[in-house]
This record gives sequence, structure tokens and C-alpha cells, in this order.
Amino acid sequence: MGEESRQWVAVTVLVFDEGRMLSMRRAARQEAAPGLWEGVSGRVQSGEDPIAAARREVLEETGLRVRIRSRPLTAYAALRRGEPMTVIVFAAEHQGGEVRLSEEHDEYRWCELEELSRLGVPAPLVEAARAAWPKP
Repeated sequence: MGEESRQWVAVTVLVFDEGRMLSMRRAARQEAAPGLWEGVSGRVQSGEDPIAAARREVLEETGLRVRIRSRPLTAYAALRRGEPMTVIVFAAEHQGGEVRLSEEHDEYRWCELEELSRLGVPAPLVEAARAAWPKP
């Protein structure tokens, strides 16, 4: 395989709690997309199952206990520092704990659906959130 076939794989987890979704702001010192509001996200390690990566990332980045829905909401193509990346999006329900920020993020908010676009959350994540938003 040539260099042109290299592609990152990442997961994003949309964590829901009482009609709100957790949105995280990437720290200014992050090399990729500093200041971007997103769900909990991270790269899938070599040989790692995407749902295992989703569980690991939520624990590492937030410390929350969640129940991840086993079926992905969507997947989409993106660029990470100019390199191709596939993002697999999962939904999860908050089961317990308080958010504990890692060094990857400098702020978080529990948002209503309409707040996501105003924060600049990427459109594919807003659409996935809309589709997965828990019904009252």
C-alpha cells in the first residue's frame, strides 16, 4: 500500500443526559482543530474495535460512566491536519459521574439540540445528534 492509502479512523461519542448532550471544546494547544466544540472523540488504536475505542475515549476524556448504543449512528469522511479520516459516531446515555476534563479539552457544556450549531459543532455531528436525540 502506498502512502496515499493512509487513513485515520476515529470515534465520536454523543453522550446524552436528561434531554441534553455533552459538548466538549478542544483545548487551544491541541494540534488538530483547537477550539472546536464536539462530542467525546479520539482515534481508534491499531487492532482496536471501534466500540471499545468509544468506551475508552469516554473514560479517558470525561471520567463518566455511560451506556454506549451498540449500533453506530453514522460515519463520515473528514480531514485531520490534511490527512483523510473516517469518523464513526456512537450515541451513549450518561449512567453516572461528573465530567472530569482531560488535557484534551478546556471546557464542556450540557447542551440543548439548538445550541450545537451555535457552538460550531460540525454539521455531521449535529445531524447525528438530531437523529439520536432521546424522545421525551
